Amino acid sequence: MTAGRTIILLGLLLAGTAFAKSEPDTVSSLPGIKITTSVDKAEVYIGDLITYEVAIIHDSTITLVPPPLGANLGAFDVKDYDPDKEAKLDGGRIQSTTTFVLSTFTTGDYVIPPVPIVFQMPDKSAKVMLAEAVPIKVRSLLENAGDSADIRPAKDPYEFKRNYIPYLIAGGVLLLLLAGSLIWLRLRKKAAFEEQMDRRPPWEIAYEKLALLQTSPLLIDGRYKEFYIELTEIVRGFLGRVYRVNVLDMTTEEFLSQYREMTLPDGLFTQTSELLKHADLVKFAKYVPERERADGDFEASHMIVNLVRTEEERRLQTEMRISAGNEQQPVQTGSGR
Repeated sequence: MTAGRTIILLGLLLAGTAFAKSEPDTVSSLPGIKITTSVDKAEVYIGDLITYEVAIIHDSTITLVPPPLGANLGAFDVKDYDPDKEAKLDGGRIQSTTTFVLSTFTTGDYVIPPVPIVFQMPDKSAKVMLAEAVPIKVRSLLENAGDSADIRPAKDPYEFKRNYIPYLIAGGVLLLLLAGSLIWLRLRKKAAFEEQMDRRPPWEIAYEKLALLQTSPLLIDGRYKEFYIELTEIVRGFLGRVYRVNVLDMTTEEFLSQYREMTLPDGLFTQTSELLKHADLVKFAKYVPERERADGDFEASHMIVNLVRTEEERRLQTEMRISAGNEQQPVQTGSGR
């Protein structure tokens, strides 16, 4: 449960990048805005499903910045979700609801921390409101077992002599990891440079990579996280090359904010946003999608490439016709004496 709230907390902090030109102000209340959080159960047992909901009601003149869905949930697993569900209310007000179904296998007292929600006001200023914290208690199933539980008292701890060999091994492993990270960064920069030198149209590069991903065994083996990492890198890299935006190491919200103000083909921004946000859940929040959804996201990526390719080829043909028409116009010269 704490993790569900953490998703929105981290997402909203990242969403603040959309207002880089105006530092958001944190306020206790705002006219025309109401935020409520709820859970279906305040006390649960290990393995129980927890439904956590954040509902935001605001005037239509106020813009809600939707957070990305991916975040590290720690001990919690995301079993299902329903993000950014909007409904129009009386008086022109809008209600946006995000619901998560969570489960955990650890016990203890948890508190969902206050959630910062980012809004853009009619005067273009950015404001942040904090939702209330929600306490959750996760109990053990053994609490109801009584005397029938076969639990033996713990033995006295055995004192081991200090052994420095594990520390030396751990140090060696850390050095290897550091060296591996440096090599990986160098290879990644080299690969990015080689991609920039590829003179083929961006869609040809994307089609080739999608074909290789389709023949890979990632989905057959159930390696959904690796599949979505490769799929989103293909889509992000393709859009970055077409629209000349450096997308390396950007978060999803930072990436989308680059395109939010651009003139794009109809439906491109919505399709890309839905794909990347769902992929974040799989990559960062332990969410395991159905195979049909993964296949659908692959087809959606193909449609994104097709949509951009069609629009770009139409634009290039128009520019070529205009250029040819200008060259065929006769040059008028004045008569001399």
